Amino acid sequence: MRVQYVCQQCGFRTPRWLGRCPNCDAWNSMVEEVEGPRRPARPRAANPTPLPEVSPLPEERWPTGITELDRVLGGGIVPGSLVLVGGDPGIGKSTLALQAAHRLAEAGRPVLYVAGEESAQQTRMRAERLGAVSRGVWVVAETDLDAVLAAARKLRPALLVVDSIQTVYRPEVPSAPGSVGQVRECAASLLQLAKSEGVAVVLVGHVTKEGALAGPKVLEHLVDTVLYFEGERHQVYRILRATKNRFGSTNEIGVFEMGPAGLVEVANPSAAFVGERPPGAAGAAVVCTLEGSRPLLVEVQALVSPSVFGTPRRATSGVDPNRLLLLLAVLEKHAGLAFSQADVYANAAGGVRVEEPAADLGIALAVASSYRSVALDDRTVFCGELGLAGEVRPVPHLGRRLAEARKLGFGRALVPRGGPAGEEVGLEVVAVGTVTEALDLAPWR
Repeated sequence: MRVQYVCQQCGFRTPRWLGRCPNCDAWNSMVEEVEGPRRPARPRAANPTPLPEVSPLPEERWPTGITELDRVLGGGIVPGSLVLVGGDPGIGKSTLALQAAHRLAEAGRPVLYVAGEESAQQTRMRAERLGAVSRGVWVVAETDLDAVLAAARKLRPALLVVDSIQTVYRPEVPSAPGSVGQVRECAASLLQLAKSEGVAVVLVGHVTKEGALAGPKVLEHLVDTVLYFEGERHQVYRILRATKNRFGSTNEIGVFEMGPAGLVEVANPSAAFVGERPPGAAGAAVVCTLEGSRPLLVEVQALVSPSVFGTPRRATSGVDPNRLLLLLAVLEKHAGLAFSQADVYANAAGGVRVEEPAADLGIALAVASSYRSVALDDRTVFCGELGLAGEVRPVPHLGRRLAEARKLGFGRALVPRGGPAGEEVGLEVVAVGTVTEALDLAPWR
C-alpha cells in the first residue's frame, strides 16, 4: 500500500502533498489516494494481424430521432461506443440524455438510465415534464458501479446512460467518488462493458470552473466521442459541439432551444440568430460562418465608447479576444481609426461562439460602425478574412455561404475579390480587396 496525491484537474501524481499542481497550476487540487499492491500479470502472447486481413466492422448506427444530435454524432449512436457529454450545470445535459433515451426506447431499443444524482421518482417526474415516459427506459438509482454493471448485464440494454460519471464509484478503489482515481476506474470498466457487450454507453460529465471536464485527460483519452454543451444558462439557445469523434466529423454543431418541455431542435439557426436585430442600430453586422457543412448567419455587435480609465478595456463574448485585438490594430494602422482612448466591446448575439476567420470583415465593420456612430445596411451580409497588411483574403465555400444569405432574404454581400458573381448566387455582390476599400464601399445608412 502506498499513498499518492493526485490532481483533480489534470491527473498529475506526486508522492507528497503540494498546494499548487506543477502541471496545470491549479491550487488546492491535490487529493490523497491509497494504491494497493499490483498483481503480477501473466505474459500473454499477442497475435499481430496484417491490416488488410482485419475483418471490417459493419457500418451500423442507431439514429436517436433528434436530428441535431445525430448530425453531431455523425449519423447516430454507434453500438459499443462510449460517448461523453459535458457542459455547465443546468445547460441541458441530463435533459438531452433522457430525451435521446426516450426516442431510442420508442424505436424498440431498451435503455438503462442510471440516476446517480437523483432518485427514481425524481427521474420519473422530470421525464413527465419532458414528455419522455417510455416503458423501454429502465431506471436504477444507484452509485455503486458493480451494481450498475450487474444490472446492465442482466437487462442487456442497447444504451446505458450514466448520469453522472462523477457520482459512481468502485468500492475497491480507496478514494472518494468524483476523484481522478474513481473516474478513471469507472470509465475503464464502462469502456470494457461497451466493447465486450456491444452496449452503447453515454456518460454525463461535470465541468470545472475553468470550463473543462473534471479529470479531462483521464476521460477524453478513454471515450470515443466527446460532446460539449455551450451557451448561457439564461439564454434559450444551446450549441452542441463535438471536440472528439472517432466515428464522424468534429466540425458539425447542433443547435437547440431550451423550452418548458425540454430541448427543441432549431431547424434554421441562422434565422434564429439574426431574426431579432434592431433596425438601424450602429455597431451591428451579420457574418456568415461555416460550422462543418452548415453555413450559419450570426449577428456580431460592437460597442466603442470613450475610456474612463487610463488603460482602455477590450472585452468579448462569443468572439476570440485575441482576434479582436488583431482587428483593432489593422483598423488603426490601415484605416486611421484610433482606439487608444476608447473601450471596445464585441459580442456574438444568441450565445453562439464565432471563431472562424471569415467573420473578420464583419467584426471590423461593426467596430467601425460603432466608432463612427453610423449604422450598416440591415440586409447586407459580410464575409472575409483580414490580413495584417490590411488585405481582405478569400474564404472557403463562399458560394454556399451566400446561398444561405439569399435564402434568408439578404440582398447584398460584401466579400473578397475572386468570389462568385452576383448572378450565380442571386444577390448583389460587392468585392473588396482591402479593409480601406471595404470601409469606402460598405453600405452605410
